[in-house]
Amino acid sequence: MKKRHEQKLILLSIGLMIAFSIPVSLLFNSEREVLGYPMLLVYLFAVWMLSIIIALIIVKKYE
Repeated sequence: MKKRHEQKLILLSIGLMIAFSIPVSLLFNSEREVLGYPMLLVYLFAVWMLSIIIALIIVKKYE
């Protein structure tokens, strides 16, 4: 893998560390629900799924 692609994955990891940090996660800790699920749970799984998709695109596009 090229250095540029490794840098993109490192930036993705740093972004995930920020997105999963307690202060940012607590912004979504509310009584609101999405399809019956708490907003915090929806946020965590949405960020997780989005990160997997982005990582897959980076790895497959530059393979």
